[in-house]
Amino acid sequence: MTKTATPAAEVDLFGATRLGYVLIESERLEAWRRLLLQGLGLHLEAESEQELAFRIDDHARRLIIRKGPAEDFVGLGWQLSDAAALQAVLARLDERGIAYRLVGGEEAAQRGVSSCWRLIGPKGLPIELYTQPILTPRPLRMLTSAFVTGAEGMGHVAITSKRPEKQLRFWQELFDARLSDRISQRMPGAMLDISFLRLNARHHSLAIAATRGLRLDPIRTQVQHLNLQAATLDDLASAFRRCRSLGFEMAHEIGQHPNDLELSFYVLSPSGFEIELGWAPITVDESRWQPSSYNAISLWGHKPQNHGLAHGAITNLGNFGRGARSLLRPEYSPI
Repeated sequence: MTKTATPAAEVDLFGATRLGYVLIESERLEAWRRLLLQGLGLHLEAESEQELAFRIDDHARRLIIRKGPAEDFVGLGWQLSDAAALQAVLARLDERGIAYRLVGGEEAAQRGVSSCWRLIGPKGLPIELYTQPILTPRPLRMLTSAFVTGAEGMGHVAITSKRPEKQLRFWQELFDARLSDRISQRMPGAMLDISFLRLNARHHSLAIAATRGLRLDPIRTQVQHLNLQAATLDDLASAFRRCRSLGFEMAHEIGQHPNDLELSFYVLSPSGFEIELGWAPITVDESRWQPSSYNAISLWGHKPQNHGLAHGAITNLGNFGRGARSLLRPEYSPI
């Protein structure tokens, strides 16, 4: 008796997807080298005039900084658990008429994978899907003792959007993402609503933020922040001290979130977006979890580095200006 393939819509992909690598384009390679190697304590795997590649575990490449003008993310790599999961996602893309292309050879090797499928996701952010990372047995040389990765992936990303409903639909329909919880946070001149989506046991692999009412996007970059998870509290504290001593600005000093209970700080990257280094977030028990709502992004801490009133006014004015200009730009969504 011949078995028939299970329709893609009936395959449960929850638990099959995790953040695998990020590809960033920047002209400021030396500053990136200082931040990631000396500040956050990653392993520098390869460097040239055109590229830096960093490790945090046995994957050959997790963070890739290539030389270019974008000062932004130009690819998010998402690892699927196996070929069946990948084919289910590709089938769902086909059903919705979303185009994708195969990336192989040197272009894939730059990302630390044997091959990947590249598509343009919500907000025009390139998304790359793969199953086979290139692994290496070479020992890590890091100032941080270890990073938490494994089946939950290398961390999470937060994205601001004028079309959050489209963002949620994309990740829920294509990857079976589940809502962990929501946070509402008052910002200067606006209320921000944030939805936290999990793709596996990590509390969230994605955070989607949107202004309430009039939809603005005050963030210049595709991703507002990238999160990495340190193995110990000492790793977190030591990286915080190193980043400060190297002169990197703290967007938010050490604090704790109310939903995943992670302790973390946010350092401003050379490209202008933030990198969050965290420790000890909870993992979700699927048998008992119920989404909740919170009215603040932090239980305590996470205060911006004190630069005085003038610096705060300039920052807020810049955010307001970008938000106002975003009204003139449509935001792409593939669904």
